[in-house]
Amino acid sequence: MISLGIVGAGQFAGQFATLFNVHPDVSRVLVTDLLPERAAELVEREHLAGTVASFEAMLETDVDAVALFTQRWTHGPLVVAALRAGKHVYSAVPMAISEQEIAEIIDTVRETGLTYMMGETSYYNPATVFARKKVQDGAFGRIFYAEGDYVHDMDLGFYAAYQYSGGADWKKTASYPPMNYPTHSIGGVLGAIPGHAVSVSCIGIRDERGDGVFDKDVSQFGNDFSNASALFELDNGGAMRINEMRRVGYPSQIRESRFRYFGTEASFEQLATVSVWQDKHEVHDVTTELTTVPSMSLDDPSLAHIAPELRESFVSGYAPVHDADRLPEVYRGMPSGHEGSHHFLVDDFVRAVVDGTMPPVNAWVAARYTLPGVVAHQSALQRGERLPIPDHGDAPSELPRPATHAAG
Repeated sequence: MISLGIVGAGQFAGQFATLFNVHPDVSRVLVTDLLPERAAELVEREHLAGTVASFEAMLETDVDAVALFTQRWTHGPLVVAALRAGKHVYSAVPMAISEQEIAEIIDTVRETGLTYMMGETSYYNPATVFARKKVQDGAFGRIFYAEGDYVHDMDLGFYAAYQYSGGADWKKTASYPPMNYPTHSIGGVLGAIPGHAVSVSCIGIRDERGDGVFDKDVSQFGNDFSNASALFELDNGGAMRINEMRRVGYPSQIRESRFRYFGTEASFEQLATVSVWQDKHEVHDVTTELTTVPSMSLDDPSLAHIAPELRESFVSGYAPVHDADRLPEVYRGMPSGHEGSHHFLVDDFVRAVVDGTMPPVNAWVAARYTLPGVVAHQSALQRGERLPIPDHGDAPSELPRPATHAAG
């Protein structure tokens, strides 16, 4: 059994707190937030163990692990601090926002022997699961080109999310550079295809809405790109094209990440409501294999604290392609989210900590999902100059466990 501290009690953290709390190998869940009332509300709503005054105070408790659901640009230093305090870490995406922060996380994981997992939903996306199985079976032949798109328009939930998290100055952070949040698109490609990106050329598309978002004079990040498109060279000689879009006429409430993989023998393509597997002779509609069944109504009272624009991301169940039998029985019928990924994310982290195994999206894998986007943004700032992408290598098969371990 392990105990866990939730850091950040915003909209996204609530469902994960529930899933951690009911997991058979989690004994108790504590919560902290910069706004104490949010932490208290989450504890009361989900019947958790209690609140803690601050992140620093959480690190001084005897919890075995922390789960970070803080602002996307804050993760790097918080992860390192938690690891050095002896806590296993589950972190929302992205891993970090600079090459230096990413390298420091990997070094700290190696030094401490503690578990780090990035909560990347696209690794468990039905399309990625489907493609990963086809890759393992050799059905694609050689995949020489793949695409991943994160098509999440600001009008479809992001305004509400940034206003909720950013307060009066929310426009300063709503301009977060698209390629610094690349893991939903890159993770779906590299989650199916073994390997990593070695170079990139990226074009940033400057925003023209004129509403103060993606305005350099307002942006905390000096960013005016609302969309970006990058072409990556892969270590196997293939290519990967990644789109990060925040101004796009696309129904992201139906599907916010979509993927395409082209091999020498077969290919897979995905639209908002249709997915097809194709060989050199036929087209096979595989939509039903990849379609999740909603586990609850969008009007369910338990979703009242979540903005209506965001609720669709929190109610999905499993798709037929998912191996749901491997999950704790208690998760049956509970809402998942992001195309069925949430249950798998929580269970894989808990299993890694309890069993001392390496989680699927460990620090080395997380770096390969995150660092290419960080470099891509730098390429876009240099008008598409092709830049090399550092790589930290494959994850070790195992890490030496720490000498002491807190009781759950």
